[in-house]
Amino acid sequence: MALTEERTGKTYLILTYGCQMNENDSERLAGQLRDLGYAAAARPEDADVILLNTCCVRESAEKKVHGKIGELKRLKAANPNLIIGVAGCMAQKDKDKLFKRAPHIDLVLGTHNIHQLGESIAEIGRARGRVLAVWEQAERLAPGVPTVRKAGIAAWLPIMYGCNNFCTYCIVPYVRGRERSRPVDEVVAEAAELAAQGFREVTLLGQNVNSYGKDVPGHADFADLLAAVDKVAGIARIRYMTSHPRDMNDKVIAAVKAGRHVCEHFHLPIQAGNDAVLAAMNRGYTTADYRRLVAAIRAAVPACSLTTDIIVGFPGETEAMFADTLALMAEVRFDAAYTFLYSQRSGTPAAVMADQIPPAVKKERLKRLMDVQNDVSLALNRELVGAEVEVLVEGESKNDANKMMGRTRTNKIVIWDKTGREAPGDLATVAVTAAQTWVLKGRLI
Repeated sequence: MALTEERTGKTYLILTYGCQMNENDSERLAGQLRDLGYAAAARPEDADVILLNTCCVRESAEKKVHGKIGELKRLKAANPNLIIGVAGCMAQKDKDKLFKRAPHIDLVLGTHNIHQLGESIAEIGRARGRVLAVWEQAERLAPGVPTVRKAGIAAWLPIMYGCNNFCTYCIVPYVRGRERSRPVDEVVAEAAELAAQGFREVTLLGQNVNSYGKDVPGHADFADLLAAVDKVAGIARIRYMTSHPRDMNDKVIAAVKAGRHVCEHFHLPIQAGNDAVLAAMNRGYTTADYRRLVAAIRAAVPACSLTTDIIVGFPGETEAMFADTLALMAEVRFDAAYTFLYSQRSGTPAAVMADQIPPAVKKERLKRLMDVQNDVSLALNRELVGAEVEVLVEGESKNDANKMMGRTRTNKIVIWDKTGREAPGDLATVAVTAAQTWVLKGRLI
């Protein structure tokens, strides 16, 4: 779709909830609106189109969305021509139920229909009625969807869509569909385009990037893709998310080790440190499998960082099972852990399992887990004091305009006094002088 040169005078606002894939979907929604001649609005009150790109992985995200939809009712009453749309995972899950709950919504756009925003808006204009655009499953990936990316030095680059894993707690396979991989040459071409636009870092996105290519016989695998993107001129760093421990293999580890620009950061969600809980989650590996994988990674890439996800309070988790998780965390020594209270999601097997854990117990366990992880994170960061690290400069610190911030290849945040010699996108060397739990401090070399 070609860029529209003439503006219509109309504006849009996109509110994004959820994961990095949703962030990228919002960029593609914005690209379609730009090509229709819309400009971005700063406030809901100024917009002619308001889109809520939604998440339903956790109950808290759904509550936020429903609250925002309720807030927008007054704007619709004041301006009946305002188009209000709900896109993303909640749209895919709830479909026309959203119209019944909030009659002021004009559009429900599913995860497989992101590329149909333009024609959906046109249909609303023709019929002056609601549009429900929700496919159950996309037959193929929509090519060439225009994209408006946020300004900065880093960009999201989707390599596949969907998930085949069906973890018992997760609704993603039901709302994102089956795995579909993009062709290698298409991903490489987009990476080259991003480099030409000045982006210095790309993050390859997928619900499970280690499954890349498995949906097409003879297709290149994820390690092949890493090697191909590594050759793109102008890209200084390559990251990826999310990995599944069951599908991580020696070939991918070798590709990270060999890659000039592939960052030495492995994010491997363990989710729990007890085998019975992992089996109930349908994760497809044991704690012994996970320990062997960690050992292989650290043997091949000793200076890497390792981060994880943990779910606390999964149905049936006893105090002894939780103690196994704490013990594994103390043993593996993750650089960071993203921790979550288990949240019941209707439509998933875990939601109807017996022995649901009371909220107070979940919260108490989460605090203990975070205390363990914070101690480990601080200890690992302190080991870097006195070292010199390569940092990709991102810009001024959000909390202090006199300081600059960036990230190491291992994804650690570094802050230093601004000198005027550094600029966003530069690769700089910083001597680490102090360590905190989540941040390193230093001085520019």
